[in-house]
Amino acid sequence: MSDRTGGGPTRRRVVAAGALVAAGNIAVSALACAFGEATAATPACHDGDEPTARQTAGPYFKPNSPERTDLIEPGIAGQVMELSGLVLSQLCRPVARALIDVWQADANGLYDLKGFRLRGHLFSDADGRYALRTILPGLYSGRTRHIHVRVQAPGRPVLTTQLYFPGERGNRADGLYRRELEMQVALDGDRLAGRFDFVLDLKGPY
Repeated sequence: MSDRTGGGPTRRRVVAAGALVAAGNIAVSALACAFGEATAATPACHDGDEPTARQTAGPYFKPNSPERTDLIEPGIAGQVMELSGLVLSQLCRPVARALIDVWQADANGLYDLKGFRLRGHLFSDADGRYALRTILPGLYSGRTRHIHVRVQAPGRPVLTTQLYFPGERGNRADGLYRRELEMQVALDGDRLAGRFDFVLDLKGPY
């Protein structure tokens, strides 16, 4: 579920569908319209919406990641990307202090298995909003481009899922890919801006 409010900072329209944004030796297909237009599978929030789909954590998850909102450390190369959105209940209520744990491959498609490069966690604010600065993940054999995420409301079960990029060649061939887990992605100056709203399995008031 994504782009439920259409809010956020000013964004520049992507020039054309399928346009490639250079990211070192890697390219990403970008949407042909900015946020707020009808590009998401579920463009609006409604009471009783289904929770965000669950997916496998894969083999590269590590607990105890550092708390931070910026995963870009010295020496990390790649196309800068800012991912933001909301954490919501099924009644479209914001979920404050939700834990959002993120891990991903670097620009070369490699995961850091010794330390915590491109790994970290943060918390949604009082309005359920979150924002994270990272890079465009690289590709590796057998998978399309993706970002791993675990989201947990205080004292509630963990949602483990993956976020995908629209227009990627590998989407159709990836058995895990699901369209409803696509982010909205647009160019904003020299960076990518990604948007995704998580809906947790919380049916009552929260």
